[in-house]
Amino acid sequence: MKKIRGLNSVEKQAYFYGTGRRKTAVARVRLVPGNGAIIVNGVPYEELITRIELRRRILQPLVATESMGKFNITCVVEGGGTAAQGGAISHGIARALVVVDEKSKIALRKLGLLTRDSREKERKKPGLKRARKATQYTKR
Repeated sequence: MKKIRGLNSVEKQAYFYGTGRRKTAVARVRLVPGNGAIIVNGVPYEELITRIELRRRILQPLVATESMGKFNITCVVEGGGTAAQGGAISHGIARALVVVDEKSKIALRKLGLLTRDSREKERKKPGLKRARKATQYTKR
């Protein structure tokens, strides 16, 4: 048997776990062998994420490893906006798929799905309107 994170007490099935992060969003992803249902915060992901490009981003690790429809995915996402949450879910799914099959790491790494996007919002500086925006300079 493969390396397994834990046992689900309700179904007594093995699951594979991955944590994904993007900006301030954190996604805890659990993969269970099944028919391909994706549940985010107790709701099907189609209802929660309406933008098509974000849905594509979430499914990208599954497409890359050719495991569409092989796992039921349950996610708990906190923080950030919808775009950051979509990126965090994708990152978590990719990490969980590596736990399932170590060989998929090469394909996921090539597409950049295992790399955490470290870009964060820059803090506002004193004397400026935003992080870098200053008032317009006038000579007199």
